[in-house]
Amino acid sequence: MSDTLDRDLYERTKALLEPGDIDLLGMVVHTALDGQQDLEMHELTVDLNEVIADHAGAGETFIYAGNDDPDFSSNQFQGLTLDGEEFVWECQQLLREGSFDLVFYYEAGVDQEALAADVTALDNVDDVTVVP
Repeated sequence: MSDTLDRDLYERTKALLEPGDIDLLGMVVHTALDGQQDLEMHELTVDLNEVIADHAGAGETFIYAGNDDPDFSSNQFQGLTLDGEEFVWECQQLLREGSFDLVFYYEAGVDQEALAADVTALDNVDDVTVVP
């Protein structure tokens, strides 16, 4: 990925973390998965759900696709707790320059370095950019 596109994605992600109802942190998960590897991207999203939920201390979670919600777009997902459907994370799956980048937002309080290390260790993850 070019530095310009990477910087643009970082800045856009950071802008979405501006103060709101919940203090958020974020990360961009860079992959080599191309547009034909939807199944692998789905499996990676499931793995990321488990890693982020574990670091957030959220307990068991499920992935909500928002298919029944007109405010959701395609390739936008949320991780919610099984008990109470509380917010854990949200992501967008973006196809950029032929490969997917997954942009995650999650509640502040997570150890970013430890989370990034665990995410980087997952299959199909090329690089991780944390966004404070």
